[in-house]
Amino acid sequence: MALLVEVLGSVAATLTTGAFVPQVARTVKTRSAHDFSYIWLCSFWTGIMCWLAYGLLIWSWPIIIANVITQAFVLTILFIKLGFFRRAERKARQVP
Repeated sequence: MALLVEVLGSVAATLTTGAFVPQVARTVKTRSAHDFSYIWLCSFWTGIMCWLAYGLLIWSWPIIIANVITQAFVLTILFIKLGFFRRAERKARQVP
């Protein structure tokens, strides 16, 4: 039964984290996160941190791994939203 629970958790984690990949890919490609609100990003990030803490407390690898990866995705979108990548591109072009 424990193996079935871990398999179910792994499938769920793979599907929910994988569903986020097209959003991140599009955001990175276009360098625009205009469609994401700061409220959504902050609340989603907080929820992911809570899931990560929960996964660590119960020591569930599917939950831990999925939420670490999703956290990286959300931070990537947030950095793009804040304009960090655009500033780096501008600085690179200004080098004499």
